[in-house]
Amino acid sequence: MSEAKMGSRSRVGDAENQQGTSQRVDNSYNCQPGSGDQDSGTSAICSGFLMVISVVIIILTFPITLCFCFKIIQEYERAIIFRIGRVLPGARGPGLFFIIPCIDTFVKADLRTVSFDVPPQEILTRDSVTVSVDAVVYYRIQNPMMSVCNIEDAANSTRLLSQTTLRNFLGMCTLTEILTDRDQISQRMQKTLDEGTDPWGVKVERVELKDVRLPVQMQRAMAAEAEATREARAKVIAAEGEQNASRALKEAADVISASPAALQLRYLQTLTQISAEKNSTILFPLPIDLLTAFSKK
Repeated sequence: MSEAKMGSRSRVGDAENQQGTSQRVDNSYNCQPGSGDQDSGTSAICSGFLMVISVVIIILTFPITLCFCFKIIQEYERAIIFRIGRVLPGARGPGLFFIIPCIDTFVKADLRTVSFDVPPQEILTRDSVTVSVDAVVYYRIQNPMMSVCNIEDAANSTRLLSQTTLRNFLGMCTLTEILTDRDQISQRMQKTLDEGTDPWGVKVERVELKDVRLPVQMQRAMAAEAEATREARAKVIAAEGEQNASRALKEAADVISASPAALQLRYLQTLTQISAEKNSTILFPLPIDLLTAFSKK
């Protein structure tokens, strides 16, 4: 019995120790939000104190501070205001807006469509041909807040992404596809770029392949191939013409052979054509009808 009581007491002690440990852990965890609240309260107090000081300075120097407090942005621009490092909701503009010079800073975002040339990229196509391709990209800032807060430099990042996308897309295409399917490649690149720049608040409107430059040896090979193809086609066309002409001559010979007088008339027509071109002496043979009479005998 004493051993059972000792065992039960030890289990109860272990349970109390576990509860105490869990309570200490919970207490330590509950202390963290308190420190965060204290920090947020301190920052709010400091922000309010700075704002009061700034307003007092603005009031004391009222006529002069008007030039620093009121800002104007154009119709195609928007302003993102940061107050003591925190962004204010919504973009300001166009027109006149108010800032507190000591604690507010603002960043302008241009909403107009911007175009830039992608530098020539040396690309190895799927059929192992090296080509140099450059393109032009048109984009605009769709969400000024995202373009300022989500990325450091939206314009430069869009340029770099356009270069890598151009290399990746054309590397999966053959030379024939690059030369013939430019519209489809441009549309797919535009869709991919638009999806990549959407978290930045940038809208890619259009992508165009501007120029495709081939090596000199490849140009000569393609020219020789095209020349051989044209020559083969010309020979086929000439052979078809000869075949059609021979058929027509055969039909004409059948018609003339049906009437002996037709052959004589054709002979006289040929003599007339020869005499009209040049002054020449023509030896006129005996009529063919007389010769046919002798041939029968």
